[in-house]
Amino acid sequence: MLTIKLPQIFRVHQVPQIFWEDGIMSGYRHPKSSALDCVLSSFQMTNETVNIWTHFLPTWYFVWRFLVLSSSLDFCQEPYHWPLLIYLLLVCLYPFASSCAHTFSSMSARARHICYFCDYGALSLYSLGCAFAYGAYAMPDHWVSGVLHRYFVPAAAFNSFVCTGLSCYSRFPELEHPRLSKVLRTAAFVYPFLYDNIPLFYRLFFCFWSNCAWNEAVAGYCYHLLFALLTGFLFASHLPERLAPGRFDYIGHSHQLFHICAVLGTHFQLEAILWD
Repeated sequence: MLTIKLPQIFRVHQVPQIFWEDGIMSGYRHPKSSALDCVLSSFQMTNETVNIWTHFLPTWYFVWRFLVLSSSLDFCQEPYHWPLLIYLLLVCLYPFASSCAHTFSSMSARARHICYFCDYGALSLYSLGCAFAYGAYAMPDHWVSGVLHRYFVPAAAFNSFVCTGLSCYSRFPELEHPRLSKVLRTAAFVYPFLYDNIPLFYRLFFCFWSNCAWNEAVAGYCYHLLFALLTGFLFASHLPERLAPGRFDYIGHSHQLFHICAVLGTHFQLEAILWD
């Protein structure tokens, strides 16, 4: 009878420091796991299991949404839909890349860096996809064909390139200067988010200031920004595990909540873009 032995689980001081996570005291995989061990570990409870599944399952939800839209929209022949096509493809890419990064990051220290480089690159591309969609469908009417509208996507592409490099570089001083590393990585994610959402900030401010009609797009963007704010807070604060180290090792730590908020924010963003 064929039996499969699940990989061994370690405590924090049993693995190299490069694998340590703030407030997570146990549930670590072997720092030199094989690819098969990494895949098998996604079916046992480790401190990465929920991280893997909270982005792997949403990947297929977004793929399903893409396929449903493909059956009713002409993505090949209609240029008006091309920005939506780019956005949808990148919405499917970023949670899948994240899930793979969390799955295979315990193969070695070098593999860990490479996995998260790919993860950061996918996030930057998703940010660029948001700029394509906002530039095509969410711009305020009197901004259309203006200077910001013309250069909105090219500037977002430049931001994506620079911020990918910055987020990847932030991994190198992680051990010697952890605060600097955190600041650089946070800035690499926050800056493109703020830039991409300039049209939304203006629209929502104008809407609340002038009491414009509340529609599905405005509601969706509000929910999107709310979950984006929660995502940023969780990423920067490492709560709740920082307050009770070891208690949230397997379920409930900040990165899991970060994943859930990010996916919910993307869901509401997609609905709002479709309404627009």
